[in-house]
Amino acid sequence: MAEHQRIHPEDVEAPPPSAPPAPGNFSQSAKRDAGDQRAPLPQGTTIPVAHAKPTKKKRSCCCRCLCWTILTIIVLIILVAATAGILYLIFDPKIPKYSVDRLSISAFDVDNNMTVRAGFDVTVTARNPNKKIGIYYEDGSYLSVWYTDSSLCNGSFPEFYQGHRNTTVLNVTLTGETQLGSEILTELQQQQQTGTIPLLFKGDVPVRVKFGSLKLWKMTFRVRCNLVVNSLSASNKISIKSSSCKFKLKL
Repeated sequence: MAEHQRIHPEDVEAPPPSAPPAPGNFSQSAKRDAGDQRAPLPQGTTIPVAHAKPTKKKRSCCCRCLCWTILTIIVLIILVAATAGILYLIFDPKIPKYSVDRLSISAFDVDNNMTVRAGFDVTVTARNPNKKIGIYYEDGSYLSVWYTDSSLCNGSFPEFYQGHRNTTVLNVTLTGETQLGSEILTELQQQQQTGTIPLLFKGDVPVRVKFGSLKLWKMTFRVRCNLVVNSLSASNKISIKSSSCKFKLKL
């Protein structure tokens, strides 16, 4: 009987024992440490910081405030314009009129140093054509008489109140001294002989305008009169050959 074949089991190599799993915290921290190991930045390098953009709510609030501000300004402008229009219709304001009617010289001397000492007596007529507006002439006025670019004398306008449709004649005394060049004196002597000497009368007068019982803010009346006289001598009678005045209101 055939000998039975014996089958011997082969030696199977057992797998190596697996390492125990690492704790979850350790693996996560290891990954984090590996991610944080970056190359160092060069010295002096700055990292830009991202700024948070304003939200839509903030932008909407700013737009609303801007619209209200613009609307308020427009309303104020309309109110001021409406008030000015009402005052204009009610009071019908007219510009005052001024004229230099007479000029006399109390002194006009020239010394060896070409210094001129002058004294002028000026008659000024102020007319207020308004029916419902009064004018307060206040302190701080300045009047002067000029020849070319040199001020010969100066003075001030008196303080007074000018009522409705009033005409006031004022006598103002101006005095002063100035040094003129030889060329200007030569030109003045030639004009003395021809009897045509140009002068400029300047007046800056602060006033307050009264609308009914309302006394408004201070403003300045600016008057400029171009005169031509026949002489600048105290011994001669002075006559004004021509006079042209301009008026400007300075707020």
